[in-house]
Amino acid sequence: MKSSKFKIFTFLVAIGVLGCAEKKEADSTALKDTLTVEKEQYAEDWASLGKHNESPEWFKNAKLGIYFHWGLYSVPAFKNEWYPRWMHFKDNEVYKHHVEKYGEPSEFGYHDFAPMFKAEKFDADSWAQLFKDAGAKFAGPVAEHHDGYAMWDSKITPWDVMDTGPKRDITGELEKAIKGKDMKFITAFHHAKNLQRSSELGKEEPLSHYPYFEGMPPSSNDPDLQLMYGNMEHEKWYKEVWLGKLKEVVDNYHPDIVWFDYVLGNIPEEYRKDFAAYYLNEAKEKDQEVVIVRKQHDLPLSMSVEDLEQARKNEVGTKTWMTDATISNGSWCYTENLGVKPAKDVLHMLIDIVSKNGVLLLNVSPKSDGTIPDNQKDGLLQMGDWLKRYGEAIYDTEAWYTFGEGPTKEPEGHFENHQAFMKLTYSNKDIRYTTKDYTIYGIVLGSIEPAKELILASFAKERILDVPTIENVSVLGSDEKIVWNYDEEKGLTLKTPAEPLDELATVIKVTISQ
Repeated sequence: MKSSKFKIFTFLVAIGVLGCAEKKEADSTALKDTLTVEKEQYAEDWASLGKHNESPEWFKNAKLGIYFHWGLYSVPAFKNEWYPRWMHFKDNEVYKHHVEKYGEPSEFGYHDFAPMFKAEKFDADSWAQLFKDAGAKFAGPVAEHHDGYAMWDSKITPWDVMDTGPKRDITGELEKAIKGKDMKFITAFHHAKNLQRSSELGKEEPLSHYPYFEGMPPSSNDPDLQLMYGNMEHEKWYKEVWLGKLKEVVDNYHPDIVWFDYVLGNIPEEYRKDFAAYYLNEAKEKDQEVVIVRKQHDLPLSMSVEDLEQARKNEVGTKTWMTDATISNGSWCYTENLGVKPAKDVLHMLIDIVSKNGVLLLNVSPKSDGTIPDNQKDGLLQMGDWLKRYGEAIYDTEAWYTFGEGPTKEPEGHFENHQAFMKLTYSNKDIRYTTKDYTIYGIVLGSIEPAKELILASFAKERILDVPTIENVSVLGSDEKIVWNYDEEKGLTLKTPAEPLDELATVIKVTISQ
């Protein structure tokens, strides 16, 4: 007869075997659950789409991207990129210009510019290199503006760069060149405004891009012209044109960022959800971290990034946000004698945006032949040269407890107040801050006066909740040892280098203890 000890041992072994089996089954179930979660698709509802990380680390760290308004409107190169709209209004200077140079719009329509848009000097590789040299971490085209002309090889519309004009897949060439230089790829869409909001003669609505005037091409029943001017049944246009074009670009070019211009809210919610789910699911299949940017309150910020046109925040943003602004002083597309902002003004705008957890999307304006004017190139390269030397204070940083100090304050508002933003200029009395690791960067918006006392008042104890322990202060670009002193009331005081630093902006690097 077996002993009781042996019986107990056998019982314990049995329990152990059973426990192992249960554990294996539990582990297997957990693994299946994990795989199910990983493969779970985004559904076409805001709750599901809100699980998307709207601002991945690469985007937060990028800080600067470049895009460009380039299309049929670059051919007349007159007034601005809204040429196709205003050429139909007889009391507008664009109409008068068009009649004088090309004839009546009823005889020479906007679509007649398509054969004239040749892009014969366009070189995607040289563009991509310019954008990289400018310091951009992502770049790409306005894939379609309000005008109904696609800058890619489209099967949805005959009005595209492969079937007309250049007879080249402009977006395809750019995607290859830009990604080939280790930048992310952005495609911007303005075509929510292309649909005619009214087909009732003479009752053109303000949100319509093309007016409905009898005898004009936008009012034509020709099916090809309807694809250019958006004169068609609305539901068909929403699904086959607006949504279809987006899916076509996602499928063929896999953009890392899809950016939307305003009036996206005119698109029925079901189609906005359809796009978002499609794009995010396609990205998930490719292990691609993508970003959706919107300009107005037409997509939830749980799954998209806020954009401020020609404007910016006047306080630190709690989430990553974006400004789209143009390098020019006027039109977003190329026009004759287009003025360009000084490089220092563009750089100062970038620094201010970064200090508030923002990202700048900067527009350039190529000519219709595919060349980028020298004055725009020069501005980009000047900014890029500064970023090559001092980019450690910009890239991979985040906002400090305050964006900065100084007399210049940004106004309230969005693009409706962009003229006030356009007039802003900074001086070396304005300082902006960024931080990363155990470093705080104070960026003076201009060159500092040599051998002078400079106070960083934001370090004063009454302003900052947790006063850092400062280990060292240096000025980037100078080998001189910086004499500094910390005073709880005044803040951080330093003596600037004796040798002048002729810089667009000057970076003071404050190293703190770990």
